[in-house]
Amino acid sequence: MKKITLLTFMFLIQLGFAQIKSTGLLTMNENLSAQLDLNQANSTVTLTLINPANSWFGLGFSTNTLVSGEGMPALVDCVVMRSTTDFSDSRTRSSGTGNPDIDASQDWTLVSNTVSEGIRTVVATRAFNTGDSNDVVFNFNDTSISLMYASPNSGNYSLVYHGSGTNRGIVNASLTLLGVDDFTLNSLQVYPNPSSGLLFLKTKVSIEELNLYSQTGAFLKRLTFENETSDTVRISNLATGIYFLEIRSSNEKIWKKIIVN
Repeated sequence: MKKITLLTFMFLIQLGFAQIKSTGLLTMNENLSAQLDLNQANSTVTLTLINPANSWFGLGFSTNTLVSGEGMPALVDCVVMRSTTDFSDSRTRSSGTGNPDIDASQDWTLVSNTVSEGIRTVVATRAFNTGDSNDVVFNFNDTSISLMYASPNSGNYSLVYHGSGTNRGIVNASLTLLGVDDFTLNSLQVYPNPSSGLLFLKTKVSIEELNLYSQTGAFLKRLTFENETSDTVRISNLATGIYFLEIRSSNEKIWKKIIVN
């Protein structure tokens, strides 16, 4: 039997005349999720990273090649979570292997660093162009970006060899212009999915109710939400299998399929 925790992150964004491009929430591997949002109005990028709270992780920008026999390419602009509180602007080494070097100029502003149910969520922002030669320049006109990641879920913050396989890699992501529809339940994201016991919902609108159904359509549980910032609830005794979520706001609803493994 499995237990799932649902944590709702409510992000309220004023559209105004701003245009925003987003990668959407990307699953880098089974541990790390990442999202980049580019705001044309203030030339600012917002980075959201979600990873186990007891492990280091890193994310690099605008590179699409790993080095055979070594792994991470040289001189890649990146961020690294080096401790429970140390989120650093960094750069991979010029040659050989080893931990990324910490930039002399720390250009990312840490907006929040929160932990819930063993999962850390980091939100940080920086200018498209910081003027620092070590930093990649984000271009709002780009339609895609390559992201390099290392996330071994090591259970500690010792930056040692991340290992091969899915512990590191590259994800090529599209940058999509958000529209009005992105600020409805149609933009709701459920992750990770499949889940081994922890599930998050992320939306830009307020959720009022969630109904859980089995694969055969049997009603299992109703959850109500009263806080527009976050809610944490538990659904216990779910066996491995497929379930459906009916999620409602004040004026719409959407269905999502989840897998418990």
